Amino acid sequence: MDAVDAKPGLRERKKQRTHTAISDAAITLFLEHGFNQVSVAQVADAAEVSKRTLFTYFPTKEDLVVHRLADHETELARVVRARPAGTGPLTAVREHFLQGLRDRDPITGLNDHPQVKRVRRMILDAPSLVARMDRFRTGAERALAEALQETSDTAELTARLAAVQIVGVRWTLAEDNAARLERGETADARYAGAVADANHGFALLERGLRDLTGSGGSR
Repeated sequence: MDAVDAKPGLRERKKQRTHTAISDAAITLFLEHGFNQVSVAQVADAAEVSKRTLFTYFPTKEDLVVHRLADHETELARVVRARPAGTGPLTAVREHFLQGLRDRDPITGLNDHPQVKRVRRMILDAPSLVARMDRFRTGAERALAEALQETSDTAELTARLAAVQIVGVRWTLAEDNAARLERGETADARYAGAVADANHGFALLERGLRDLTGSGGSR
């Protein structure tokens, strides 16, 4: 029984190693040569797997990059669902973003590690990756709207409108932080300003989204 039980674990670890090897090979090549200049075949060769195996793990070339951000697509929804009793969803999201700034989480834009900055630039330079990031943002809005409906007794339209605004503020704050680092500021030097801007952004939201419950819409 023990030997049988061990097999799935071994298979999963092997799959994870293959997944990581393909991803690492792809990012290395993309950063060195550019996303559009590297073929899937070149990535497969570098990772020592077949193209068929690569596509088993990553259905599209863009997935080789954006999979690293996949957990963030539903991050705000998870924060809203896991918030302590008595804490409003907007407060929970704000505190989560401020913690991300303290931790220099790349999703906040406040991370000046050279590779993080290079990956961001690579994404911005590839139209297909920019398009995937737009889909990522839409997915984040949809997931957050569902979480607001489920946990705040919020009407569908209200939840959708609130989610678009919340995700938009977080997205804009992160983009502004990243742009400042691109211009030469360090993450440490930018931190106080990033916190001030975050508090300002969420305060603007709070005045308009103070109550996410009630009718607020026709659906």
